[in-house]
Amino acid sequence: MANFNSRISIIHTFLVCSLYFSDFGFLQGVTSFGINYGQLGNNLPPPDEVLELLSSLRLTKARIYDTNPQILSAFANSSVELIVTVENEVLAQLMNPQQALQWVTTHIKPYFPATKITGIAVGNEIFTDNDKTLMSYLVPAMVSIHGALVQLGLDSHIQVSTPTSLAILAESYPPSAGSFKNEYYGTMSQVLQFLSSTKSPFWVNAYPYFAYNGDPTRISLDYALSNPNAGMIDPYTKLHYDNMLYAQVDAAIFAVARMGFNGIEVRVSETGWPSKGDANEVGATLENAAVYNRNLLRRQLKNEGTPLRPNMRLEVYVFALFNEDLKPGPTSERNYGLYQPDGTMCYNVGLSALSTPSTTSSTSTATVSFTSSSTKAATMEYQSLVYWMFVYLLTIQVFMRRLF
Repeated sequence: MANFNSRISIIHTFLVCSLYFSDFGFLQGVTSFGINYGQLGNNLPPPDEVLELLSSLRLTKARIYDTNPQILSAFANSSVELIVTVENEVLAQLMNPQQALQWVTTHIKPYFPATKITGIAVGNEIFTDNDKTLMSYLVPAMVSIHGALVQLGLDSHIQVSTPTSLAILAESYPPSAGSFKNEYYGTMSQVLQFLSSTKSPFWVNAYPYFAYNGDPTRISLDYALSNPNAGMIDPYTKLHYDNMLYAQVDAAIFAVARMGFNGIEVRVSETGWPSKGDANEVGATLENAAVYNRNLLRRQLKNEGTPLRPNMRLEVYVFALFNEDLKPGPTSERNYGLYQPDGTMCYNVGLSALSTPSTTSSTSTATVSFTSSSTKAATMEYQSLVYWMFVYLLTIQVFMRRLF
């Protein structure tokens, strides 16, 4: 009997592992896919409704551009992990360790751990405007904020980084040529030293749309959208790239490595495609936006890595949850959202693979959940679970008959 129980235990372990690694695991959601929740609109839904939307889509990661107390309170006791942001205009005062401690004590500590704050973005695209004064505030502010987290015992839960634009790269093609512009070397070296010492990721805002819009005659739209295409082969690494986003990320990885920090993980803090633009904004269409984000989600469902780091799944935050009517700049800036502020979809990207199935409706009237292939995906996942349960029971019966 002991021998029998031992065999049953082994079989049970094998089947549980098989079930865990089967497609049924997709019901748990995509662990590497997040969304940017901007608030520059005068007609956006309240935070509790936003949380309901994210929960219905099984999205468990979000990033906000401040430390809005209403959002932090509304997201308490939910499954959503939040990255919060220190606004650029307050970096100067947070260089002071005491001011940083006060900021963390006021803006972070009262909400943690009920609200799952996992990251603090110190500023946003600090290097883009080439403001040397602002750049000089960045690293001291990062150090002070991290020091405050250490003092409060929060540093093992909350990472500190800063999102940067791909405009900081002097070269990005081919990816192996990736390098930072000379004028950023000093500050960037300090940023990377900080990230390395605190084991934090390097966050990059990567938009194939900008590259395509800037040179649509030479850049393939399919390559930018991640549609099937011949792609390109890096002549030095011989790695094949079939989409521009992965090429951009690997260019950033090479740039970081050139500074002597090969071990730092690179994550995409923003990427997306506008559904509407001005006459000179080539490619900013509803169709292209839907295709780009649909292809992005499809890759995220596979937990893919880039060609350079194929075994490290790439964490990506799509921009953005809503169209925001108060954003300045060209028309495209106000049209990156997956949703309109009233809760209707701008277009269908297929997030139904994560959400609960709902009645199919048109793009113009759909709310809460996307509808593409949800029923089919859910059915396949359920069938996978039933199959493994059947195998388990059948195996037990066979062994019992042999022994008794």
